[in-house]
Amino acid sequence: MSALASTVARTGLAPTSGWGGNRDEGASLPSARSQGEGGRHALLELKQINSFYGPVQAHFDLDLEVRPGQIVSLLGGNASGKSTTMKVVLGLLKPRSGQLRFDGQSILGLGTPQVIRRGIGSVPEARRLFPAMTVRENLLMGAYARNDRKAVSEDLGRMLELFPRVAERIDFQAGTLSGGEQQMVAMARALMGRPKLLCMDEPTMGLSPLYVDKVLELIARINGQGVSVFMVEQNASLALQIAHYGYVLQTGRIVLQGSARELLADTRIRDAYLGGGDAARTAS
Repeated sequence: MSALASTVARTGLAPTSGWGGNRDEGASLPSARSQGEGGRHALLELKQINSFYGPVQAHFDLDLEVRPGQIVSLLGGNASGKSTTMKVVLGLLKPRSGQLRFDGQSILGLGTPQVIRRGIGSVPEARRLFPAMTVRENLLMGAYARNDRKAVSEDLGRMLELFPRVAERIDFQAGTLSGGEQQMVAMARALMGRPKLLCMDEPTMGLSPLYVDKVLELIARINGQGVSVFMVEQNASLALQIAHYGYVLQTGRIVLQGSARELLADTRIRDAYLGGGDAARTAS
């Protein structure tokens, strides 16, 4: 906790050139702390989303938003609808009704390539690297939609500075890396697209405790350099340590929301997700 807290405290850095702002040329981004309590408008907005898998309804009038500069965590247990929410955002599942807006414009009905080009980066569950390709090749795949070759090369160098372990493995096949190393490659690959918003699905799943801390520290640092983060996570305690705001999803409905500080102090969250009381035993 002390390492994470110190990292979060350091995230008032001046934004790194190009990160999260390549589509607003010359704009300087406030630090995560200044924006995290509420920016000018919602960067990502879901309103009254109702989605289905065949006859089975997955979301019921889902409302949530991510404001510029925030880390927002979507919490919930298995089969709560968390990953389905990510599919809706990324254009992998079209909701039957509702509104989906990014940076003030509707992205409802867009395919995933168009969503990525609008400025949303994806770090999928289980990382999904190309295992037979080198780490370098995987990183460059993150810039597939870009044609600014010089800037891509500069961004690659920036990724290797931010992720020194990735730099050490740059010519290794991605499939030979550990789970924690692969997670770092997946994060760097998404950042190569210069996103305004980074969507992360269960970023700590399956990682050793050492790499869990490293990944969370990197998320906080990336956010401090100007990239908003929407993070789906089952481990509420870890997610709320670095988040500004959180939502709790249960069987497709938002049942609780608030600042990370408020949620950490909420007895319902502590009992159901942080290991206390009868509710935690029931939830397990």
